[in-house]
Amino acid sequence: MSLASWFRWNEPPNRISQRNPTEMVVETLMMELSWQMKQAEKQQRERENQYRKMKTGVDYGWLVSYPKHSYDISPGERLQLEDMCSKIHPSYCGPVILRFRQVIAEYEPEAQEVSRLFRSVLQEAAEKIKEEEEAKKLARQWNTKNRTSLSLTTFKSRSRISPFISDIKTISEDVERGTQPNRRVWSMPEFRNTK
Repeated sequence: MSLASWFRWNEPPNRISQRNPTEMVVETLMMELSWQMKQAEKQQRERENQYRKMKTGVDYGWLVSYPKHSYDISPGERLQLEDMCSKIHPSYCGPVILRFRQVIAEYEPEAQEVSRLFRSVLQEAAEKIKEEEEAKKLARQWNTKNRTSLSLTTFKSRSRISPFISDIKTISEDVERGTQPNRRVWSMPEFRNTK
């Protein structure tokens, strides 16, 4: 652990809570990437040692001294990945890390392949976030549209029932004019009591 990271983890709680959530997501995801790259290098060295041991029959692993962290991504790629991390909502940070670890366990990549897998996991998460946001947006539009159309429907139905706008003849109008009302046509025959 470097001195800078030691200070970062040992900051007082009030200072940590004042940090921007996006910065914390970027830092957390990039730390995960760095750790996974170190793990991939370590496993790669172990595989090479196993291969040498099988080939020669002698274990020279204790003689070899490896640098602590030999592979690193370029500054340009780091900036791109940090930009992609900044688009991840804090609530997705944990699921992204779990998915990344799952992909690493599945593929057992070499150190230089880890950043490519990390990029694909970030893209997958960004697409999922975008889909969910679009679904929420459509749901809001649908709810707004339904409320609007319902109020218009209610208004239209009220205007149809209103007697002042209606052209429907009523019996009271016929009585007032002194005319006989038109005979109504029923859908069922009239049953008259013939006694």
